[in-house]
Amino acid sequence: MATSTHLGIRRNAAQMHALASVEREVRANDSSGRRKYLRDYNCAFRSYESILDSEQLTSMVRTADVILIGDYHALPSAQRFAASLLEQRAQPGDRPVVLGVETIFSRHQPIVEEWWRREIDEEELRQRIRFDLDWNYEWPPFYELLVTAREHADAVYGLDCMPREDLRKIRARDKHAADKIVEIRQRHPDAVILVLFGESHMAPQHLPRVLREQSSGQRVLTVLQNVDALYWQAAGAQQERVEAVRVSDDVVCVFNSTPLEKYESYRLCLSRWNQEGEQPADLGPTIYNLIDSLVRFLDVNRYASHNGTQPKFLVDLLPEVHCGASDARVRRLLSRVTDEAERIEAMLGKVESRGTLYLPAINAFCVREFQMTCAAEEASRFLHHACRGLPLRRNGHALVTGEPMDRFYARTLEHALAYFGSRVLYPARPALSDQEACDFSRAACDRLMREAVRGDRNKFDSMAQKLGYTLGSQLYDAYLRGCVGRSVLRHLFLARIEEPGRARQVCFEVVRKIRTSGKKPCGTAHVS
Repeated sequence: MATSTHLGIRRNAAQMHALASVEREVRANDSSGRRKYLRDYNCAFRSYESILDSEQLTSMVRTADVILIGDYHALPSAQRFAASLLEQRAQPGDRPVVLGVETIFSRHQPIVEEWWRREIDEEELRQRIRFDLDWNYEWPPFYELLVTAREHADAVYGLDCMPREDLRKIRARDKHAADKIVEIRQRHPDAVILVLFGESHMAPQHLPRVLREQSSGQRVLTVLQNVDALYWQAAGAQQERVEAVRVSDDVVCVFNSTPLEKYESYRLCLSRWNQEGEQPADLGPTIYNLIDSLVRFLDVNRYASHNGTQPKFLVDLLPEVHCGASDARVRRLLSRVTDEAERIEAMLGKVESRGTLYLPAINAFCVREFQMTCAAEEASRFLHHACRGLPLRRNGHALVTGEPMDRFYARTLEHALAYFGSRVLYPARPALSDQEACDFSRAACDRLMREAVRGDRNKFDSMAQKLGYTLGSQLYDAYLRGCVGRSVLRHLFLARIEEPGRARQVCFEVVRKIRTSGKKPCGTAHVS
């Protein structure tokens, strides 16, 4: 069994490369991290006492009177976690729940109550609380939280006050928020109070201390989200995924994002804030950073002048990234791939549902929304094509389609490496369930291939994806155990699968490596 240190390194090697680049940019654009108030938070939570399962976390939440939830404002999953926690806590016949938020000034409470009574709509609420002028993070996840509260809670309260931009006054804002929570308790004596406030306010000597001084007898639980030091410590745990840890008797930390996803979200906010007018955030650097991190992980030379153990001039094959385009522009982009209306609609659906789509025929990314799982998968898909010299790029020539069997196994391998790369770049991606996976014996693969070839295009790709994801998932597990090294992985990305029968041969090479690695004692494997 691999040691926790080696396991953590293997899980996070690619993410660390990507994170270093993002952190440099964030520090260059935001120097506030040197402030003592923020340093207090960063130094407060360096280790945890134990891992929590979902039942243990639920038990701690249910015994609390006030739940302080740390919010990383730029990360939508932080607000969505708060909404899910509120919904889980608000059970029929149990204690009522009320919500307090930093996002809304207390002076705007009458506006909130007008919206609560459905006297004004979403757009008027957004405009009158000056969300974009005073806050300017993403609106949809915060509004989803408000809607969840209106459906499941007894009330929503704004807790913040001016000035937000002056860190010298930030302790006064802690005092103001604590006073408002005391008022809420007076209005709702039996309620559980959920409070979503910026994570830096969650340091023990900040809002929690002020609140305890004013609310003696109240059981206060602090729920942190995605604290870096705790995440890296949990990354070495033997279990597949750590969802929460107990820091102390009254502090827990949940993990619903990785550090890379967190800081990429903030970088995108900084990009949007620095744009003139209503320009969308530039997602190009995000895509290129993911590609570069996977390239570094695989030890690929971007400047090699000859094919072989390295791709030829990978640096010249980087894709074009289209982001924030209108529907009409996206359709024009997709029409360069195909003139079939049905395929264009199918690709549009993927862009909408997944946020990111790589188009090998024109070597371009179409990005609508930053979703780390899909962005990482498509970045890996690009690298698979680029390592082979972009064989599907049109370049004004007709594409060679090949035999159905070859196309099926080529597509399977593409999905396998795309899934594998997404787990390398984003270890928080959940592993495949037994229902999602399939048998990957040689006979089962060929049987699946024949069934896919008899079906339509959608069935063909869905079955290739199912088999590919299964192989990619098993390959990632073998890598974590230390039984598959990076040179082997690089070979798979570089494999020339255009020759007849070659794609099938490479897929079965993957199967053989997976099966062989499962029989090896991997505990002393070298981290390559």
